[in-house]
Amino acid sequence: MAKKNRLFKKIIRIFFLSLTGLAVVGTFYFLWKKAQPVVTVYEIVTPKRDTIETKTVATGNVEPRYEILIKPQISGIISRLLKEAGQMVQSGEIIAQIKVIPEMVQLNNAESRVNVAEINLRQVEEVFRRDEQLFGQQVISREEYEASKAACDKAKEEKTNALSALEIIRDGIAKNSKVESTTQIRSTITGMILDIPVKEGNSVIQSNNFNDGTTIASVANMNDMIFHGNVDETEIGRIREKMPIKLVIGAIENKTFEAVLEYVSPKGVEKNGAIQFEIKAAVQIPEGDFIRAGYSANAEIVLKRADDVLTVPESTVEFHGDSAFVQRLKQETPEQIFERHPVKTGLSDGIKIEITDGLTLDDKIRGAAIDPKSKK
Repeated sequence: MAKKNRLFKKIIRIFFLSLTGLAVVGTFYFLWKKAQPVVTVYEIVTPKRDTIETKTVATGNVEPRYEILIKPQISGIISRLLKEAGQMVQSGEIIAQIKVIPEMVQLNNAESRVNVAEINLRQVEEVFRRDEQLFGQQVISREEYEASKAACDKAKEEKTNALSALEIIRDGIAKNSKVESTTQIRSTITGMILDIPVKEGNSVIQSNNFNDGTTIASVANMNDMIFHGNVDETEIGRIREKMPIKLVIGAIENKTFEAVLEYVSPKGVEKNGAIQFEIKAAVQIPEGDFIRAGYSANAEIVLKRADDVLTVPESTVEFHGDSAFVQRLKQETPEQIFERHPVKTGLSDGIKIEITDGLTLDDKIRGAAIDPKSKK
């Protein structure tokens, strides 16, 4: 029994010694592996010819260049609407009709003026008939006769004017007038009706020196549209008139429109803590396309452009002061070896950069490090 116990203890001791030895060996292997240099493999990038643009983005909306508000020249009530929003209208075409509601004081004064003019005309006509007979009998001179005739003509004209004034107050236009009736609201331009804010039965006020008047309709030429937006003060110094613009309209997917910058505001306005400058650009609308007024849009303004130039990813270029360098591939196998090579750079868009000197299309340069896990 004692012999078996000694054997068991010997086996246990050997087992623990073996575990200790394995642990020591494992530790030494781990430390040795850790001390080995890590070989980093880099992506190889080749320069290529491309186009580089630097641009800024302005937010805004597209609207008609001219939106005309049609207002009445007489006060009254809308009796009939002949058009509705979205319809095309020609210049001079009737949009609405107004029923005149005369003011009682003005109507009474006008009627009184007509009555006075009739009384005065009857009196003057009686005098003229007598003077005409006396002139025929050579009792009065020609000068007196002509003065009596002129007074009669003036009285007739006064009655005509009084009647016209009464008709204008009562009906909105005189019967002998050669102008169009002011009770018929006509479009002043050819275009599309954008809005008719009134309804039949609404009261409207005429446009005069003291009142803008009630808007009957707004009409615009939808073929002449402009982009109206704002640019931050940090970019406005690089923007000038006649610069090309690419317009992206949120409501129209997968399509861009060309525009030309035609106005840059000389004065900035503070908005949300930043100084913004107003810009306007003429939108070129292709035939068959329709842009609604008020669409929100982003304008991409090309500040600088370089076509068909040698480019590399900007992340591959190292900058030290005023100098730029790339790591050009010297040896690829069995191990990648790179050499620091000076280059001259040009235009950059933040992703790729122009190389004006120092590289050719046949050169290879170091790119980003390749993750060993990704290779697996």
